Amino acid sequence: MSELMDAVRSGHKGRTVSLLEALTDAERRSHLTELKELRKELRAAPWDAPARRAYPTLYLAGIVCQTGASAVAAWIAASDMRWPTPSPGLLLRLLGGRPADWLADLAHRLAQRPESTGVSYPLMSGLVRLAGCPAPTTDAYVRGWVGDLEDNRQRGCTLEDRLRADPHLEPMVSALFETNDIGGRLEWGAGQVPGTWAGALARLTVDGPLDRKMIVDACVSRLLRGGTSSDSRAFLRLLTALDLTREERSERVADWQGLASDAPSPVAAHAQTVLGELALAGELTPRQLAEMSGAVLFRTEKKLVRSQLVLLGKVLAQDAASADTLLPAVAQGFGHQDPDIQERALKLAERHLKKASDPGTRAELLLVAEQLHPGLRTRAADLLGTSPAAPEEEDYQEYLPPFPEPTRLAPPPATAPEAAEEVSAALASPPSVAEFERALDGLVRWAHQDQKGLSAALEPVFARCWWDKDEAQGARSAESRFITNGSGVFTASSGLEILLATVRGKIRTGKLLAVVRTGVSPSGCAHAAPAAAFEARLWEVAYRIRTEPLPFLLSTPTWSTGLLEPDELVDRLDAYRRSGARVAETDFAQALLRVRRADPVAAAAAAGRAAALGTAEGARLAAWLTAEVPQPTSSRRTHGGRLLVELNEVPDLQDGFPDAYRPLGEPVRGFKGWQCYRHDHALQRQWLAILPERRELTAGWLLPEMSLLAVDGARGTAGVLPQLAETGGAAGEALHLCLAYGLSARHPEDRLATVDALLTLAAGGGLSAERLGTEIRLLIRTGALKPTRLAESLRTAAATGAYRTVWEVLEHALPPLLADLSFGGTPAHGLGDLVGVAAECAERCGARGALPHLDRAAERRGTSMLVTQARRLRDTLATPATSPQ
Repeated sequence: MSELMDAVRSGHKGRTVSLLEALTDAERRSHLTELKELRKELRAAPWDAPARRAYPTLYLAGIVCQTGASAVAAWIAASDMRWPTPSPGLLLRLLGGRPADWLADLAHRLAQRPESTGVSYPLMSGLVRLAGCPAPTTDAYVRGWVGDLEDNRQRGCTLEDRLRADPHLEPMVSALFETNDIGGRLEWGAGQVPGTWAGALARLTVDGPLDRKMIVDACVSRLLRGGTSSDSRAFLRLLTALDLTREERSERVADWQGLASDAPSPVAAHAQTVLGELALAGELTPRQLAEMSGAVLFRTEKKLVRSQLVLLGKVLAQDAASADTLLPAVAQGFGHQDPDIQERALKLAERHLKKASDPGTRAELLLVAEQLHPGLRTRAADLLGTSPAAPEEEDYQEYLPPFPEPTRLAPPPATAPEAAEEVSAALASPPSVAEFERALDGLVRWAHQDQKGLSAALEPVFARCWWDKDEAQGARSAESRFITNGSGVFTASSGLEILLATVRGKIRTGKLLAVVRTGVSPSGCAHAAPAAAFEARLWEVAYRIRTEPLPFLLSTPTWSTGLLEPDELVDRLDAYRRSGARVAETDFAQALLRVRRADPVAAAAAAGRAAALGTAEGARLAAWLTAEVPQPTSSRRTHGGRLLVELNEVPDLQDGFPDAYRPLGEPVRGFKGWQCYRHDHALQRQWLAILPERRELTAGWLLPEMSLLAVDGARGTAGVLPQLAETGGAAGEALHLCLAYGLSARHPEDRLATVDALLTLAAGGGLSAERLGTEIRLLIRTGALKPTRLAESLRTAAATGAYRTVWEVLEHALPPLLADLSFGGTPAHGLGDLVGVAAECAERCGARGALPHLDRAAERRGTSMLVTQARRLRDTLATPATSPQ
């Protein structure tokens, strides 16, 4: 081994540097082969002390001994070299003797690497300095430049001073406007040092060295291009700091129009202000203002729309001759979804219509007046001198999505490799009920038929399991992963891995038996019952694979919802009887809970066949199929603004069931252990298949977590609600409370999932609009729900065609909330939005009649959203129904 390689392997940096500096170019090249061999060796070696010592010196030696700039750049940026590296100063010292062109080439090659490679900016900038070349303007270099200016602050030296002293200022600032997602970095340290990026760059355009026109054009262009919200904030701040003159603003009218129509709200508001000033100063033609207004009035931000109507009113008051051009633009507000905006636009038209001289203006307003809500159409007709057109009354038809039909599970895997493929797919991503159950049944079947063949087919799957690679720990490593205080199944994938580890021999039989005998440890949380049942079946199946493999599972469902056809279960029990196989206790228990009993005729016929088997399991199934299905009684509790349902005992889920399944029938108390280690949203889909005909009980287990969606801003739990709505059984208080909380969830994806569940439940005939409306009203009163979120969710549901369904919900929710106003109460924030949704639904579905306490709200003074929408709803409900022609 050479002296240099000995120093590199030992990690002696000082000695390595001395030897490298003494080498000639030829000697350096001669060491490359050994250095590459050492790198290959360290890649395959454990991450231990020798590797930690050798990597920094190997990094140094490889950089110095390479000859080409491309090879050096690749060595510096290599992922396996991301270890505490030598200082950039030392690298620059070792590379400083290379030709300037070579150093420039290296600098630009490093700058082209992604920022994620972690190439040091001081190294790149040092190479640029040594080479005397232009600075690169890549994303990585620009980000490094910004970060370096922020990180290396000098006492008494402002950001402006540091920028002014930069020899590459102009190209770097130009590149700044072309760099994506840089806005967040431009805001770093704004409150820690004198000046900000916006202020410093603006001042540098006043007295040099930056060209002001170039900076203004680049800033406006950057805002037009769009980007992240942080980019918009940063460049808008710069544009504001530049304080454009009247001439600079006037020459960019087209740009302001583009920003006002398409840019994010803060940028659009700035552009709107600029255009407004130009319009009031007479520097914007009525045609230009009308074009800009058409775009702004189409936006959903109410503040922007209101500001635009105010601007139009000022210009109309100032210039009567512009009425024929601007009033059609005002009329664009007639089609806005907010009735307050519609009324403002109509008032503006009423105030200035007399200034219009062109008859076509009145005709144009008449055409768009049909978009006004019914309460304003009469006023518009009076204004335009016509009688309101009688609405074409059509029989309203509710459009609900078709209720999802369950799909039949595919036949079991026909070969061991096919079973291995099913398992591999289920491990790759959270499986559905059907995917999980087919993979589980395939493992069980082939462990019984050909366990050696199954093991061979599973080799690629074993190779991806970390517990199969730890030969030193053997079975104990897998056991520590899967068995913790008697239980450790956190996901459906973990459940399959228990069976895989059993087939592989990574879990000892004694450990499996211990868990089967003692059961899983109860956590005391609201999920303890379904989790214990789910886990117990897996542990018993794993134990039977080791000791007495099952020919197949009795509990594999027939349908994707988890339901099992009674005739199919009888056939399976008959096959067990003929083969002499011993039934697994938990597998049979799960089969009973899944068997379909909703069809009494089919259940009775299957019960007769089951009794004729002459086995204990057949008799148990026959009695189960003919027994009455009791529903749990419930009571309510409140806690911290939350309203929860506590379900009482269900005896038929306890009598004759294994210990692990009896908690399913125990009372559900929603206030204990709201969160636990079983907090896995994907696993909740499997719980739905434990009791597929008793969704109210499942909803009781899920309800505490659903309340967190609205009250604490939790995320993701509502994803299970659409599948819950598809299952069978009564839909009671617990399920409707789940919907109420989900409709007011903080995160949009949870609200959309709940809307899907609402529509599914309505399509299946399980939704009680009265019950859901009552729950919504009660939860708004406790402060658990935000009406603005509810309004958004219900508007989304209605827009699918379910206007009558949503109206019926709000018809029961609103009267008590409106009644509070009669006694001087303060309306809940956002109540006006809910009334607005109710008004829209009533208009669409043709609802008529009186709504208690609505008149009081409509007669209140003012033009608040609540009052405006209450008047709209009152007028709609009071509109006489027309007879079909």
